Amino acid sequence: MANDYFFCGVGGSGMLPLAMIVQAQGNRIAGSDRSRDQGRTPEKFAWLEAHGVALHPQDGSGVTRADQIVVATGAVEDTVPDIGAARAVGARIVTRPELLSQLFNAAATSVGVAGTSGKSTITGMIAWMLHSAGRAPTVMNGAVMKNFADADHPFASALVGGSDLFVSEVDESDGSIARYDPTVAVVSNISLDHKSMEELRDLFGGFTGRARAAVLNLDNPETAALAQQMVEAGRGDSVLTFALGDDSADFAAHDLEPLATGIRFELAERRSGARRALTLAVPGAHNVANALAALAAVRALDVPLDQAVSALETFAGVRRRMETVGTRNGVTVIDDFAHNPDKIAATLKTLHAFDGRLLVLFQPHGFGPLKLMKREFIDGFAGLLRPDDVLLMPEPVYYGGTTDRSVSSGDIAEGVRAAGRQAEALPTRETCGDRLVELARPGDRIVVMGARDDTLSTFAADLLGRL
Repeated sequence: MANDYFFCGVGGSGMLPLAMIVQAQGNRIAGSDRSRDQGRTPEKFAWLEAHGVALHPQDGSGVTRADQIVVATGAVEDTVPDIGAARAVGARIVTRPELLSQLFNAAATSVGVAGTSGKSTITGMIAWMLHSAGRAPTVMNGAVMKNFADADHPFASALVGGSDLFVSEVDESDGSIARYDPTVAVVSNISLDHKSMEELRDLFGGFTGRARAAVLNLDNPETAALAQQMVEAGRGDSVLTFALGDDSADFAAHDLEPLATGIRFELAERRSGARRALTLAVPGAHNVANALAALAAVRALDVPLDQAVSALETFAGVRRRMETVGTRNGVTVIDDFAHNPDKIAATLKTLHAFDGRLLVLFQPHGFGPLKLMKREFIDGFAGLLRPDDVLLMPEPVYYGGTTDRSVSSGDIAEGVRAAGRQAEALPTRETCGDRLVELARPGDRIVVMGARDDTLSTFAADLLGRL
């Protein structure tokens, strides 16, 4: 029986793909979005309307009946008019993690991809390998998968396939990982991001403990410890490990060779004894690790190695993951999602494999992360920027409310300067843009970094136009 769903924040990176999957199962979809009300990313909302999604202002006017199911982001706040309207008419309210986990757990076979970094890329790689092998997966990703994006599907962060095989990125930051019961659990790495290490160990331990097979990274101390615990608990047969340069891992990579457009390495699969050269079209050692994790996951689902490898070599990446926007007058602009110390480090290391000064614009996505990870941000930039690189930071996006704003972008920039590197904090993103255009010279690479803000990609494209 078809249901009526109302997605509050339907244009969000986590909401839009979920709405598409729910619609494909025969349900009616409506929604609202603050970005639409503010006139941002109009092409995205035009596309949603063209695909049968009824859009309303985010003022509660779209929620009028008790038989509507209102989908909220993780935080259900009565101050959001749609939620208030849902309570007033007696409509059922479900959070995005509740709805996603219900769909995920209903599938006969499921792959959950968790970890602090790499989730979207690993999910995209698994999706492309399973799709190429004719397995028709339904996939929920937090980023647009370039292999599935075309004129009809510009926002291909979801792939609609059968209901019996479901692949999804799984989030630990809101604790919702506890809701998922995966057939295959992938954990890329565990590091401080949103929760304490104690909480994270519990959440990830439960997640892998409920799975038939767990794919774990031996290069990360926390995930390696998780693998060891499973072995000690007599579950060694259900663990698949991966690592760079370590033949004790089930999937290992050797002889990494950076290329201008990707990276080449030798793959060793321990259980079959197979060794073969593999070239990825996405750059960086972190993407080699992502590829090993994805290979282990599809091998756990019996995809033949040859088939998996040939699909992986044509994996085009996910959007805003070190995505080259273009080159103009000798300056290249790169759009990147990096927003925590691990992701920033992976990006800077990969870009430094090739010559050229980096002009980095880092837009923090909130005052909270700056306070929680102040030392890690300063140490990360100070340790990985070269003497001629320049870091520019606007203040975090602030939508009002009671946020603790005691640590600002200025504090990070000051710490980086104290360590002998170039960093400036400016009041707005626009002033940072003006400064980048002023600084840029042939041979430079401008990197636009940040998360949770669709307009960063527009900003990066505009910058290219101004060079």
